[in-house]
Amino acid sequence: MSESHTPTSGAARLNTGVAHNARVWNYWIGGKDNYEVDQKVGEHVAGMFPVIRDIARADREFLGRAVTFLAGERGVRQFLDIGTGLPTGDNTHEIAQRIAPDARIVYVDNDPIVLAHARTLLTGTGEGVTDYIDADVHRPQTILERAGRTLDFTQPVAVMMLGILNFVLDTGKARDIVREVMAVVPSGSFLVLTHPTFDADLGGEGQIPAMTFWNENATPPITARSGADIAAFFEGLELLEPGLVSCSQWRAQQAQTPVPQYGAVAVKP
Repeated sequence: MSESHTPTSGAARLNTGVAHNARVWNYWIGGKDNYEVDQKVGEHVAGMFPVIRDIARADREFLGRAVTFLAGERGVRQFLDIGTGLPTGDNTHEIAQRIAPDARIVYVDNDPIVLAHARTLLTGTGEGVTDYIDADVHRPQTILERAGRTLDFTQPVAVMMLGILNFVLDTGKARDIVREVMAVVPSGSFLVLTHPTFDADLGGEGQIPAMTFWNENATPPITARSGADIAAFFEGLELLEPGLVSCSQWRAQQAQTPVPQYGAVAVKP
């Protein structure tokens, strides 16, 4: 297990007076790493848009299925998880290393409360490597430079971007970030992505007022996108079956109700 790159300044950046996404998300999935302000905002958003808790659970379950599929069926041994969030049960490294104890995982986040829990994320197998870096998704070159100290970019990497590009408000910038990251990883690498949508066919209309409230009362600001805009993140990649679908339905073993959060896995040819 490698050492963390967690900076000592993380605690100083922690603001418990304003609701923060990682903590509110933790609250929605039943976690304990949140504060009263997060609970109040979380309850208000859930009152406006009750399906948000279903989205949070579906996104987490999608992660489990995607990592299991990639480590088990596709033989992936390296994962770059950008926008890690707070540790819960069955984090990326736990799932991957149960299948392949030698798997190498790098987590990326710049949330100070996630930094405070980075040691939990760094508890991996003796054979594998689990690391954590403090970096912002808006700075992909920094992420790649630091991740390259742990991951071998001559071998396939699964790039995980679950619920992170919705915090990049400019769609063109979000596409550029994906392109920059996927340009560095080799053929045979994968992009694993989820993203909220306002598309009516997935029941996403309620995202808009809920996100407006969020942006006025919490941080960081967030946006939903159309399925067409989300599909464009996979430009130059080959979507795996079943393509871009509600994340609750991606390779689910049983029929699931769709949620307004798209999910997909694509391979770099």
